[in-house]
Amino acid sequence: MSLVKTFDEEVLIEEQGFDDHFHEHHHEDKYKSSFIFKYIFSLDHKIIARQFLFTGIFWALIGAAMSVIFRLQLGFPDESVAWLKPFLGRWIMINEETGMGTLDPQFYYALVTMHGTIIVFFVLTAGLSGTFSNLLIPLQIGARDMASPLLNMLSYWFFFLAGVVMFFSLFLSTGPFSGGWVAYPPLSALPQASSGSGAGMTLWLVSLTFFVVSVLLGGINYITTVLNLRTKGMSLWKMPLTIWSFFITAIIGLLSFPVLVSGFFLLMSDRSLGTSFYLSDIFINGQALDYVGGSPILYQHLFWFLGHPEVYIIILPAMGIVSEVLSVHARKPIFGYKAMVYSIASIAFLSFIVWAHHMFMSGVNPFISNFFVVFTLIIAVPSAVKVFNWITTLWGGSIRLNSPMLFAIGFVSLFISGGLTGIFLGNSALDIQLHDTYFVVAHFHIVMGVAAFFGMFAGIYHWFPKMFGRFMNETLGRIHFWITLIGAYMIFWPMHYLGMAGVPRRYYRFDSFDAFGQFTTMNEFITIAAIIVFFAQVLFVVNFIWSINHGKEQTTKNPWLATTLEWTTPIKAGHGNWEGNIPTVHRWAYDYGKDGEDYIPQYIPLTEKEKAEIDNH
Repeated sequence: MSLVKTFDEEVLIEEQGFDDHFHEHHHEDKYKSSFIFKYIFSLDHKIIARQFLFTGIFWALIGAAMSVIFRLQLGFPDESVAWLKPFLGRWIMINEETGMGTLDPQFYYALVTMHGTIIVFFVLTAGLSGTFSNLLIPLQIGARDMASPLLNMLSYWFFFLAGVVMFFSLFLSTGPFSGGWVAYPPLSALPQASSGSGAGMTLWLVSLTFFVVSVLLGGINYITTVLNLRTKGMSLWKMPLTIWSFFITAIIGLLSFPVLVSGFFLLMSDRSLGTSFYLSDIFINGQALDYVGGSPILYQHLFWFLGHPEVYIIILPAMGIVSEVLSVHARKPIFGYKAMVYSIASIAFLSFIVWAHHMFMSGVNPFISNFFVVFTLIIAVPSAVKVFNWITTLWGGSIRLNSPMLFAIGFVSLFISGGLTGIFLGNSALDIQLHDTYFVVAHFHIVMGVAAFFGMFAGIYHWFPKMFGRFMNETLGRIHFWITLIGAYMIFWPMHYLGMAGVPRRYYRFDSFDAFGQFTTMNEFITIAAIIVFFAQVLFVVNFIWSINHGKEQTTKNPWLATTLEWTTPIKAGHGNWEGNIPTVHRWAYDYGKDGEDYIPQYIPLTEKEKAEIDNH
């Protein structure tokens, strides 16, 4: 049963001047004060946001550590990694004569596969959207909680269950799935194809199915909450851009993730029931298998129908966070608010009709490819609108160059540089040369990986006081920013040149190829930069954990002098957010530098002058 009062009840309370004693008492009775009910099986959206964040950070460290291990292999293939034997066991092969330790090639592919899976789904989807959608939607629209706190709790626990299954697959004797995070058949559809295609692949499929259930439960809740539980006066056009981005992201997820699950079910059927949805004319060790009539291209269509919207499921929440942080810390209204909303909606729509630009090399008819090329390039228009509006918001502002603002500005830089390289890959003729090279790795890591992380970091530093009542250490935050920004460009910018030279991705080593051996020094440089950036993220985790209990205490409700409703709740708000009545909204979310005031919160009534201006328009 939802414990959130309806909009009509809120209006009745406000009209009759009642305090919210009923609501407070109801929460005291319903939500036990024990640790288990308060922090583990909590129905409070703020606690669930923390759960998503903690779990996302855990998986981010694992995914990043995996990338460091396979970067060591690529940068220093002849160096011994025997020191990893205690951690990786039999996946480090020891030469008895020399004592040299080398990474098992099969495990190398498993590391690449699991790194992609973990970062894309568990960190940048669940960790980013799950954290900030849960934290901010009720607080910024003026709701006591999500529409269904129970479904909200279940969305986290399905995500947690997905993580447990995936984590367990890392310790199988045959190893985790090693067929690439996109899981293309036939490698993923034949358990006998490789050791990593056996039980590890089965657990991978089960894990991601649980994960999709989590996304769907969360998405239904986010959409319902935004549509039905906004406080009095909070029209759609008065919502912060964060809420617009979370709302549209949830819609994208509801429409696209079920298609992925349908593809998974067909894949499970091919693996276990002998069907031939994706398989035909398969030979293993010279023996023909009884699969006829299937097409692996069908899987690619089903996967990328989710796979490309997934890019925006990741980046749109970061865009919303950055829009909010830039406005607050530039002390200026966001430029082109409605244009920003329309651009978010346009990106969401276009994301569903460009999936085949991932498949230009799969035999798609060139005339059909032209359709996808055109709409892929059109996405640059709403993206450019957002970039222009972010830069214009910064122009002439009283900028506070603190940690949240630095990461927000870094996001804009990364989105521009990473987005421009997407124009090359969106062209089907150029993609012939660049497909499956390090150019692709560089592009999507900058624009979707690092940029999304920068949006996430901006949000963590900015809303850390709202989550924990303290601030993160500012000096460590600045060190974290500069090392990560410079290091990210040092890692991924050289990869563009590797890709233009034709260096393929996912290879175990390159020094045995005459054409690619010349890039040994560049690979060493990239690996060293990756190690440095990894330790910068460890510094962030130390800062994060230390600041929870020892950071500078928040002493005022609104430390950033922001206009949105989350800063009207008590510093340590209970379940229900506001102690009394929920504030009524009278204005949009970005009244900064207006009428001689530094900022005017949303709950401040309009002046007669402002009413007259609205009437005249």
